[in-house]
Amino acid sequence: MVDATTRFFEDLDRQGFGPLLAKSSGTLRFDLHEGAQTTHWLLQIDRGNLQVRQEDREADTVVGTSPRLFDELVTGQENAIAALLRGDMTVSGDLRLLLQVERLLPGPAGSQGPRRVFRKGEH
Repeated sequence: MVDATTRFFEDLDRQGFGPLLAKSSGTLRFDLHEGAQTTHWLLQIDRGNLQVRQEDREADTVVGTSPRLFDELVTGQENAIAALLRGDMTVSGDLRLLLQVERLLPGPAGSQGPRRVFRKGEH
């Protein structure tokens, strides 16, 4: 069974182009910490062209959080900005890049705004 985080990144990679990021370029590494284990997801953006790898390498922006919280972010159960303000998520590097990518995350259940990238039932 594939978890929500893996599905989110695989879908981004398959999508290949994110129109909401057409004016964005840079790399984000998501470090998902659970005890002594860290899973790394690297998102490369080149004017909206997206490529995802599970790789631990230098990035313009590094986001750190727990796998549980990231699952909640990619399923619309949690808000990235709120998590950041609470200290449940850390960011180093170019914060603007995270704010741009945050638009790809689904909003709360029932929202119909442009941030909603999955239709109900696709999760």
